[in-house]
Amino acid sequence: MNYSVALVPGDGIGPEVTAKAVDVLDLVGDKFGHIFNFVELEAGGLAIDSTGEPLPASTLEAAKHCDALLLGAVGGPKWENLPGSMRPERALLGLRAGLGVFANLRPAALLPQLRDACPLKDEVLAASHVEGKPTFDLLIVRELTGGIYFGERGRDGDGRSPGSTAFDTERYSRAEIERVLRVAYDAAARRRSRLCLVDKANVLESSRFWREITAEMAGEYKNIETSYMYVDNCAMQLVRAPGQFDVIVTSNIFGDILSDEASVLTGSIGMLASASIGAKETDRRYPSGMYEPIHGSAPDIAGKDIANPLAAILSAAMMLRYSFSLEKEARAVEASVNGALDMGLRTKDIAGRTAGCAAERIVGTNEMAAAVIKALENQG
Repeated sequence: MNYSVALVPGDGIGPEVTAKAVDVLDLVGDKFGHIFNFVELEAGGLAIDSTGEPLPASTLEAAKHCDALLLGAVGGPKWENLPGSMRPERALLGLRAGLGVFANLRPAALLPQLRDACPLKDEVLAASHVEGKPTFDLLIVRELTGGIYFGERGRDGDGRSPGSTAFDTERYSRAEIERVLRVAYDAAARRRSRLCLVDKANVLESSRFWREITAEMAGEYKNIETSYMYVDNCAMQLVRAPGQFDVIVTSNIFGDILSDEASVLTGSIGMLASASIGAKETDRRYPSGMYEPIHGSAPDIAGKDIANPLAAILSAAMMLRYSFSLEKEARAVEASVNGALDMGLRTKDIAGRTAGCAAERIVGTNEMAAAVIKALENQG
């Protein structure tokens, strides 16, 4: 099979880590009989420097004609003082809207090799069992294109007088809620069949609307255990007993906050991938998905062979799974990442934390990626 992949390396360490993900995908193609055609595009700070805008129309148009998009990272201090509409991060909003992706999937799992990287105490993990093991493995499904980030906003007054006000509006339609719930329920069906809606229904009318629709849809998914939790309690439960969660589904702003909290529990954001997907199609699961590591552009370490490439590589695995329905290939990539960690190899962000594996050795971006590739080559 042939697949076209829009490649947006972006800024800072983005080009370094996406290059390693491309190398892994090329090997996947060789081993499993696929061809990945990469179309490199500009967005973010790089695009501002070369075209004067964070998301050139040509980039969006080309991305729309590809099967999926792999992104490195955008932004950096160089562009911090630009107006909001011109910041590199605006490219992300434009790509999400243009590609029609509305659900962000962020897995957060504690790998056994990185147990010492987790800030939770042993007794907390002991109470957080997943299939009998003291660990956690959860997925946060965040609505991505609605809510307070996209609602009506503005200011009244001059900003200095006592009567001046500012406002942002949380607004959701039934269609927006239903479509992200279906993604979440489908994800739960492939995992451990438990879904928790996180909201603030004791205060917010929009949250009560989410809860009403979830209760209706739960009847369609009788094999999925559906529960509800207020967002402040969920924030506490994530650090108290994260193993209780399987799939969390929530609104844009709550998902933004909770997914960052969950990422810290794994020990390093350099390990965490993400997928932004749209509606299902019959020929493959989720077309035009957008895949990216959750870390930033980290310009202070760019070009120093320090960055952890594993989140970008795992994002490529999510692309294989969700956009191309290549489950066997996705699992092979994930197993190869585990293989490199089993060898005791650590980039600086996850170094100094052994957990029963071979004596660890700090390596750079290139050597870590090479170890993943070698592990993939050696798979039967």
